[in-house]
Amino acid sequence: MRSIAAIDPVEEKFDGNSGKKVSAVAGLIAVASFSGAEAQQTNLPPVTVDAPVARPRPAASKPTPDQVRARNALRRAVRRTQPTQAAPVPFPNAGDLRADRNPYADATAPYKVDHLQASGKFPEPLLNTPKTVTVLSKEVLEDKNATTLKQAVLSTAGVTLGTGEGGNAFGDRFFIRGFDARNDVFIDGVRDSGVSVRENFFTEQVEILRGPGSAFAGRGTTGGAINIVTKQATTEKNFYNMDTTFGTDQTKRVVLDVNQVISPTLAVRAGGLFQDADIAGRSHATDNRDGGFVAIKWTPVDAVKITADYVRTDLHGLPDFGVPYYRPNPATTAGGPFPEFGVNRDTFYGFVNRDFFKVQQDIGTINTEVQITPDLVISDKVRASRSALNYVGTIPENPVLTGPPSGWTLSANPQSRYQVTDVAANQTEATYKFNLEGFKHTALAGVELSRETAYIDKYTGLNSEVIGTPSNGAGSVTESVFNPQFTSLPFATPALAGLPTNLAIDTKSAYLIDTANYNDLLILNGGIRYDDYNIGVNGFSTVSGASKFGAQAAAFGLPNFNLGIVLKPMPIAGIYAAYATSSDPVGSEFDGTSANYGGIAPALNGNSNQIFGPEKNRAAEVGTKWELFDRHLLVTAALFQTEKDNARESQNVTSATQTATCPYPVTNPPTTGNVPCITAGAAYRIRGIDLEAGGKITPKWSLFGGLVLMQSEVTKSLAPVANTALYTSNVGLPLANVAHQSFSLLSKYQLTDVWEIGGQAVYRSKIYGGTLLAANQGTSLPSYWRFDTFVEAKIDKNWKVKLFVNNVFNKLYYDALYQSSAPFVLEAPGRTASLVISARF
Repeated sequence: MRSIAAIDPVEEKFDGNSGKKVSAVAGLIAVASFSGAEAQQTNLPPVTVDAPVARPRPAASKPTPDQVRARNALRRAVRRTQPTQAAPVPFPNAGDLRADRNPYADATAPYKVDHLQASGKFPEPLLNTPKTVTVLSKEVLEDKNATTLKQAVLSTAGVTLGTGEGGNAFGDRFFIRGFDARNDVFIDGVRDSGVSVRENFFTEQVEILRGPGSAFAGRGTTGGAINIVTKQATTEKNFYNMDTTFGTDQTKRVVLDVNQVISPTLAVRAGGLFQDADIAGRSHATDNRDGGFVAIKWTPVDAVKITADYVRTDLHGLPDFGVPYYRPNPATTAGGPFPEFGVNRDTFYGFVNRDFFKVQQDIGTINTEVQITPDLVISDKVRASRSALNYVGTIPENPVLTGPPSGWTLSANPQSRYQVTDVAANQTEATYKFNLEGFKHTALAGVELSRETAYIDKYTGLNSEVIGTPSNGAGSVTESVFNPQFTSLPFATPALAGLPTNLAIDTKSAYLIDTANYNDLLILNGGIRYDDYNIGVNGFSTVSGASKFGAQAAAFGLPNFNLGIVLKPMPIAGIYAAYATSSDPVGSEFDGTSANYGGIAPALNGNSNQIFGPEKNRAAEVGTKWELFDRHLLVTAALFQTEKDNARESQNVTSATQTATCPYPVTNPPTTGNVPCITAGAAYRIRGIDLEAGGKITPKWSLFGGLVLMQSEVTKSLAPVANTALYTSNVGLPLANVAHQSFSLLSKYQLTDVWEIGGQAVYRSKIYGGTLLAANQGTSLPSYWRFDTFVEAKIDKNWKVKLFVNNVFNKLYYDALYQSSAPFVLEAPGRTASLVISARF
């Protein structure tokens, strides 16, 4: 038996030659067995074998921390060398169609997202998070056929779209729970400053965190924040994806997405975008896009992970600034967008030889994570980005309704902007896990430094004299409402004015967030944050035709906090309550150059800019969350209320009385007409119900949707009413840009292993216009229902084809209303059919 004893398989170390070693061990055992049998055939004396005697084992000693770390490192090394098991797929024949699955979502129910990207700030699953969060996973974005952030968000309940009033830029301007969130968009947890237009080709999921979140995100975030999670490289598997789209709106679109595992510790992911498209139901307007991204993941040692990514997008084409608003009698509520009163829905009021838009973004990020101990992780994220918003467009305003309709005219008003926004930010965070009095804590301490700058200019050479057409005296062209006659006339090339506004925000922030879990029965959450906010602006302001230089600055300290508690009577359900605060300092919307809309300008009509203290917000929310149907469907129901104090509001006062009634009278006011005046000290409140669901009801039936019912009200106002013929006080009025009832539902059903069908329904109630605060009930957008549908065929494990029909009934509806007494309206696209061919290898 010596030959067997000579081999101790327990001590054998397995490596890349493990197969050879196993064969060697088996061979030696076979030889030993044969030798023993041969020995028994000879006449050997009998051998007496004593019965085994139980020997006392030495007491097992507790492994030291170094032994634990070494053992865990060995286990991780073994796992890296073993093939990764593929996650379950929705359909048996899907094969590699899910090779690039969302790491945050339920693998078998991808409409249901289990975790947020910011695992340090939100360490618990969404079920245990005391906040309403809507997460649009990659699969939801695909089934909505949403290729931009705007398309994705506008088909979500509780979110509406704004426009570029008061010197603000036109772009992704969202209202969440009734509050402006145009500067509350984040990319991988870092604020994406300024208004832009964002593509989805590099997006893994979109997270809409509702309610104040200043302890998590900083300034603003009153109604909520949007976080775009980008696609990252993975060392799990290689995949090669391509999606090609052809649409009836002349869309030709190709998206590539490739992940390559270089080694068990290094992977690279890259993708690209090309699109050439028109806009359904709108003449002349185009929507062309190009872009690319690259992401790298490197784990040089088990305790260190480094990721880096770069994104480039370029959107360009001919912009569409909408249609005019029909308002025959400002003293009544009658009226609406002109296509509701006889104008063809595809009527275009821009100038094809002058108007253009170019939106470019370059975003680079490096993130380093170091695991100091099994319970302590230090991370550092560095971001540098540049966004360029460049356009000339034509706004159809101020219709003149004299004589027969054939003679009605409007002002085709030029609107331009050239804005370059640069952001440099650094986030350093330490996450520490520990146990205390039965609670498992995840504490995060962070420091954030950022500098945001903007260079804002506009174009000259846009006046009507360039083409010799009739002018209304303000540089606008006067043309027909029903038959614009100057659409294709030639224009000289516009030039930049060279009178820029330079805006800079420096922020130093410190925050501490702790989440404590007691046996998954009681979860406590709390956070505090302090932002040292400094803003400065300098540039030119035009007064009585002359350009004058001005400069303004402001500094604020912004302390905020949040508290939350979750009680879990059973593993699949939780009841929660939360309270949070936030602050909106002047200029926090960043892109604004007008105090009328929360911006900060070098000068306001010749007077120093009105700089008020921060608007203060507080919100309370109670709700419940359930994981139903084998925990593949997450359902949320919440009641919420948000209140804003020291709110800014705008009023017009006469030139004769402005010194007495406006705390900041304008120097050299016009001799006649009204003068804008900004005051602070108003207040308003929004309360509502938020119902949401996402996931699977059965293995074949998926759904994602929500219902939001809100009530908004001005509770305090210092301004006189805008229209005494309609109402006598601003107090009690609803707010502008709020759809008080909204609903959306995306659903799909798997018919067979090959076929599935689905569709989406979206509802928005009436939206009132208005300026800054109270709604002007003389202007509004009508409510609407919109329906989409799709059918998908999985040809084999590598190929699928999907046919979309968006806006099935070609519904004429509107996305946004310019806030003024003579507004224009952004018209939504008409019916579109798109064929998407997808390859997954």
